[in-house]
Amino acid sequence: MRASLLQIAVDEGESVDARRRRAASLVREQAGADLVVLPELWTTGAFSFESFGAEAEPLEGPTYEVMAKAASDAGVWLHAGSIPERDPDGPLYNTSLVFSPDGELAAAYRKIHRFGFDKGEAVLMGAGSELVTVRLPEITIGLATCYDLRFPELFRGLVDAGAEAVVLPAGWPERRRSHWTLLARARAVEDQMFVLACGTAGTHAGVAQAGYSVVVDPWGEVLAEAGGGEEVLTVEFDPAKVGTTRGQFPVLKDRVLGVERPRR
Repeated sequence: MRASLLQIAVDEGESVDARRRRAASLVREQAGADLVVLPELWTTGAFSFESFGAEAEPLEGPTYEVMAKAASDAGVWLHAGSIPERDPDGPLYNTSLVFSPDGELAAAYRKIHRFGFDKGEAVLMGAGSELVTVRLPEITIGLATCYDLRFPELFRGLVDAGAEAVVLPAGWPERRRSHWTLLARARAVEDQMFVLACGTAGTHAGVAQAGYSVVVDPWGEVLAEAGGGEEVLTVEFDPAKVGTTRGQFPVLKDRVLGVERPRR
């Protein structure tokens, strides 16, 4: 299976429409890949909080239309990163979109864990409430977004839902880049799955981005890693390695569930 992670920069001098067109062109260039991935909130910038409201769009808005056509043109499964979604009956959401090779929407995931500690995304966006998986011909992927990476229980839930890989778009800050790689490897090891984590380059609202998109296998080995700038990271991997790893080292079978907390 071949995956391409599109680590693009969010340049404040580039309009959202121009960035949509550029991203769509990059997607089309990946024709022949099985899966293409874009980062989190690449239309606005993950830390450009003041633009979330102005640039928010309905689920089937302009980004949906452009990305659906790009997926169809390239004939790829496309995780189109996430957008600020405006729900007509509710708040904004940080919502990921996945398209099939015929341009149909296969899944949408509203980010569950919002970053900001009572400011920024944490107060401007609503929280998702559903775990989402998508069955590709070769593998079942689970969906997570950026800050979700710090919450292992979400990944265990995706394992229980049948995920063999997690695709995670992000706008991860450079100052915590060491956590990015560490946590991606940890989630891969503890859940015996592939982790495909696609970040952004450049600077969002003064916050330098980590870049360093990474693909990790079920043993925690880094199969491919980008640098800090704009880059297309392409990697080939064998989805069967999930089953092989879980068979050789069946740690997931030893999980003990429902343990009561000690009384105090």
